[in-house]
Amino acid sequence: MSSPADVRRGADYPVSVAPMMDTTDRFFRVFLRLLSKRTLLYTEMIPVTTLIHGDRARALGWDREFEQPCALQLGGDDPAQVAECARIGVDYGYDEINLNVGCPSSRVKEGSFGASLMARPEVVARCVEAMRAAVEVPVTVKHRIGIDDIDSYEDMERFVRIVAEAGADRFTVHARKAWLSGLSPKENRTIPPLRYEDVYRLKREHPQLYVEINGGISGAEAVASHLEHVDAVMIGRGVINDPYQLAGFDQRFYPGRPAPPPPSRSEAARALLPWLARWRELGAGWQVLLRGPLNLFAGVPGARRWRQALSVDVRQDGVAAVERAIAAMEERESRLTG
Repeated sequence: MSSPADVRRGADYPVSVAPMMDTTDRFFRVFLRLLSKRTLLYTEMIPVTTLIHGDRARALGWDREFEQPCALQLGGDDPAQVAECARIGVDYGYDEINLNVGCPSSRVKEGSFGASLMARPEVVARCVEAMRAAVEVPVTVKHRIGIDDIDSYEDMERFVRIVAEAGADRFTVHARKAWLSGLSPKENRTIPPLRYEDVYRLKREHPQLYVEINGGISGAEAVASHLEHVDAVMIGRGVINDPYQLAGFDQRFYPGRPAPPPPSRSEAARALLPWLARWRELGAGWQVLLRGPLNLFAGVPGARRWRQALSVDVRQDGVAAVERAIAAMEERESRLTG
């Protein structure tokens, strides 16, 4: 399997956080960046029509110097449109352009992109080729093991082979198939069985490709285990449930790239306060702002009270409720370490 690219573009990122609708917005990404400086982050999936006809600044605005490295994920199936949006993304400073070939939602299916593109690898290849000609940053693809009855290893391998010929710089494989009819997006994240071995096999049989695995993975030990078989690991909803797992990833998985020591949970929370004040002045709502740190203290004494402060108390007392909650957790940390 060859590629028209002389050299694969982009740096190696052993760990990334998945693009997740209604989650990985700029607020969530800033919070995660307080925990890890090296982990590759993603935007939510943004349809190309939003960037061509909608409010680009609202869709793509970000704190580049703080959030990078960050990839822009696009949803679309028209080579000219995805190429145009790739150029727009680069103009906004994004480090990578990723094509969504994994989302199983009905809206995506009706738009003939997302996971439905697994049945049309030639279209995906043309999109990758067009984007690669339009920009110099890495162009990558996130896809499923398969869809509906197109779900054998051989089906996936054929898809990857065709898209690799177009020059895709990385294949991020969600190790579950997607049922486009009969299952909701939420059910498609849990009901189809995980098939990690198929992703490992893809890497074994095509060692020249950069292969990343995704699906049901959470925690440093799980990441390390998968890295014995593939090039990189993408964590999804595990980061929502336990974001603090990212602390320490820089030191463990990026040993050649100096990074500051990871913050304590309370230090990360306190570092977020100036961002909260700034965003509140811009009119952002508390639910959106506090989605990231809500589970910062997962598994720690006082976590329930912390969540209550961020989900209930903040509605009445605003940032003061967050400050009180941080002070309470700092006191707990002091007692435990003292």
